[in-house]
Amino acid sequence: MTVHQISIFVENKSGTLLRVLDLFKDAGIQLIASTISDTVEYGIYRVICSDPSKAYEVLKAAGISASMSEVFAITLDNQPGRAADAVRVLSQAGIGISYLYSFLLGGKGILVFRTDDAERTNEVILRERLASLDDEALVALV
Repeated sequence: MTVHQISIFVENKSGTLLRVLDLFKDAGIQLIASTISDTVEYGIYRVICSDPSKAYEVLKAAGISASMSEVFAITLDNQPGRAADAVRVLSQAGIGISYLYSFLLGGKGILVFRTDDAERTNEVILRERLASLDDEALVALV
């Protein structure tokens, strides 16, 4: 019910992001979604990709600071308001969302998010029959 996300710590200087992207390119790793949040000195580049284990190993071998974690991913009908509906279900259950990003893939909206209570989030997803994805199901949409 979760997907693996790579979080990469990148300095805010020219060429740093390109180095990461070139490593993925050379390793044949397909990006599915990514987002960067930054501070003055560095950014956190969060990546969902075709082979997260390989991506993590490639980064570590290159001396790039990265971590792999599990995040939730759910599919939504591609209609206005569906993200609000999904977030409302979590919010009403008292679950806080640490961060969220979204994208369209295969005609569906995809929400990727981390919460403050993974076990409870999993229970709500099952109870409310939200369409969750794992790594294999997400890659199959590409």
